[in-house]
Amino acid sequence: MKLLMIGYTEIVLIVVLVLLLFGGKKIPELMRGIGKGVKSFRDGMDGKAEPEDDKTEEK
Repeated sequence: MKLLMIGYTEIVLIVVLVLLLFGGKKIPELMRGIGKGVKSFRDGMDGKAEPEDDKTEEK
């Protein structure tokens, strides 16, 4: 049973829709945000998470 079968046509359609919705200039910011979220999630799963307040606060 194949649940997810995405062909080339569907991928192209998704890319075109994303470009239309967000525009070419917003795509890098969107991908950067997704990358930071994934990294934070992985660090949290590994137990490496440090509170962001500790990193930015220096007294």
